[in-house]
Parts: sequence; structure tokens; C-alpha cells
Amino acid sequence: MTPQPTADPHGTIETVFRIESPRVIAAVARLVRDVGIAEELAQDALVAALEQWPRDGVPDNPGAWLMAAARHRAVDLIRRRENYARKLAEIGRDLERTAPPEEPSALHDPDAIDDDLLRLVFTTCHPVLSPQARIALTLRLLGGLTTPEIARAFLVPEATVAQRIVRAKRTLATRNVAFEVPYGPDRAARLGSVLDVIYLIFNEGYAATAGDDWLRPALCEDALRLARVLSGLMPKEPEVHGLTSLLEFQASRAAARTGPSGEPILLKDQHRSRWNRMLIARGIAALDRAGATATGAPGPYALQAAIAACHAHAYAYEETDWKTIATLYGLLSARSPSPVVELNRAVAVSMVEGPEPALEIVDAIAAGPALRDYHLLPSVRGDLLLRLGRTDEARAEFERAARLTRNEREREMLLKRAAGDEGDEA
Repeated sequence: MTPQPTADPHGTIETVFRIESPRVIAAVARLVRDVGIAEELAQDALVAALEQWPRDGVPDNPGAWLMAAARHRAVDLIRRRENYARKLAEIGRDLERTAPPEEPSALHDPDAIDDDLLRLVFTTCHPVLSPQARIALTLRLLGGLTTPEIARAFLVPEATVAQRIVRAKRTLATRNVAFEVPYGPDRAARLGSVLDVIYLIFNEGYAATAGDDWLRPALCEDALRLARVLSGLMPKEPEVHGLTSLLEFQASRAAARTGPSGEPILLKDQHRSRWNRMLIARGIAALDRAGATATGAPGPYALQAAIAACHAHAYAYEETDWKTIATLYGLLSARSPSPVVELNRAVAVSMVEGPEPALEIVDAIAAGPALRDYHLLPSVRGDLLLRLGRTDEARAEFERAARLTRNEREREMLLKRAAGDEGDEA
């Protein structure tokens, strides 16, 4: 079929590139062994698309087109390197001298991962980078997030994130970090950062920090796929199963979280018949595996999965076991303390003990600087004030939350709440 021009080719190109760029960067990085160069080559492919697609039409398989364009540029770059032929010959001679005969079992190594995206995650989570740099770089390359979106996720200035990303790419290049999934102790040492990255990518897809769409399903799908791959790779790691369980539960709600026009639907208003029971069953099975492989107290992801399971087991909002959820948030707060966890605990406490003790928790959080620009803080506070009958104060909090969010759908929802509509978390 001949490609046809579209009414908004630049919008189409932007959308396609955002979805496909992680795969393109990962595939090219395997060729050039430099994530910074790989990102530049992917951008070159985008420029080519911006030049050709408005004129020739969007191809039937735009992702494959971008991949081919970036790979062609990668091959050209390799060929231009002066020492390419010499190094290739040296590698060939070394392989002939040192490589043992390939055993049939090597073709089916269960500990090997043939997945460029997963290689990219482990590479950008290398110990030579700080934890903040690992997450920022992976969100940029694998998640396809812009610098402002990452800054929003981290609650830090954009300039800080930009510096982290530039320095991280430079460090990986100058330290000659291999583009690979490590083995043994090295793999275990990087696992925590990898799980954090996958979780943040899913969260960006589950509730986008900016833009016109509330959901970005492609990010959720990539994160869930990676979590499942990790579960198969590391079957004795309880937190891998815990994260996978959490993402299965969260993904199960996707169809019920938006209305016909893409507007957010709050948790209490969702038609739970639209929750995906197959994903819920997968979440329960993964949570069982997390429990079966744990040798001590459950980790943060297993605890969050247990909280999500409480929601999944309730066939109606009124049946939710908020007491257990509040207890689990208390355990999570002790295990992995953070202001965001405390904010979520406050919501659960409000459902068990009422809005007044929950407001005390929220006000204590608000007294600190950590969540000063976090829109969900005034949103939760507004909900508690509304339940206490303090309508004017609640309206001011919802309006403040609307000013802080950069997601248009979320802003519309918060402004409706300020105008008098009721609701709860989505």
C-alpha cells in the first residue's frame, strides 16, 4: 500500500517517535556501544522523517522505517571510523584463537537475555552512575520522556535533570561501559535501580505528568513487559515478583480509568466490571510468588502489590478493605519512608478513622519542603477539607493543585472539583 499524506503529519511523527524511540535507541546502542550516540542517531532518523513523511506520506510501518533509518546511519558511522577494519580483523583473529566450540546448551542459556530494551536498562543503571542519574537517563532513553517530564517526576529543576543526563551519557562513554545485561553479583547489585526505573516508567504511562493525555499505554506496556521478563530471569527474587504483581494490578484498571473523551475517571466512580480479570489473576499469582520466595519481611514493591490486591479483591468501592490498606501503608512507611508514601497512608487513614486525623498527617507533610510543588498534596488536602465541610478552603486547594499539574486532563478534573464536583484518587 502506498503511504498517504496525513492531515497532521508532524503530530503523527511526534507520536510515533515517542512510542518507538526507546526501541530504536536500544537497537542502535547495541551496534555503536554508546547510548549518547545512539540517541543522536535516533534523532537523525526523526529529522529524516520530518523531511520525508509530510511529502511522501506516513509509511505503513513507521516504527520499522525509523528503525531502518537509524540503523543505516549507525552502519555509516561505524564505517567512517578509521580503525573499524583493523579492530574487526583483530577481533576475528582473537575469536579464532580463543573461542571454544559452541555447545548446544549455550543456544538455550536460561540466564541470557536477548532483549535490547533490557540491555539498555541494565546499562544505564550501571554503578558508575549515581542513582538519580541512572533513573533520569533510563527514563529519557527507554521511557521516551522529555527533560521537563523527568524533572516533574523527580520534583527537581529541569536544569538539574539536563545536567544529570549529559553527565551520565558522558560517563558511560568515557568509562567504556559495556552494553549488556550483567551476570552474577553485578546483576544483583543493579537490580534495585532497574526495578525503580521500570516502576517510574510505568507510572508515567499510568498518569502522565504532562500533555493532553491522562494515559500513555505504550509506556505501561513496555514497563510491564520488562517486569515480566525479569520475573522469568530472576525467579528467586521476591521484589521482582512484587513489582510485576503491582504493575499487573495497576494495568488491570486501565480501561476503566478514562471516559469516552479521555477524561480521567476517579477510583470510586470506575466500573469495576471493566477491570481486566486476567491481569488481576496474573497479579495475584505474582504476589504469591513474591511471598513464596521471600526469606524475611516483604519488600516495598511486595507491600505495594498487597495494597493493590486489596483494591482488586473489592468488587465495589464500598467493599474496599481500607483497614488492611492503612496497615500495609504503615508497614511500607516504616520499610521505605517517603512523603509520598505518607500522603497515600493519609488517604487510607481517612477512610478508616475519618478526615480529621488524616488532615493532621497531610499538614505535617505540607510543613516540609519535599512536596511543596507536588500537585497531589493540595489535591488530597482539598478532598479532606471538603469532607470536613470546609468548602472554601477545599476549593482553594483544588485550584492550587490545578495550577501545579502540567497534565491538561488532570487540570480539567481538578478545576471541576474546585467548582463543586466530588471525587477521589484516580
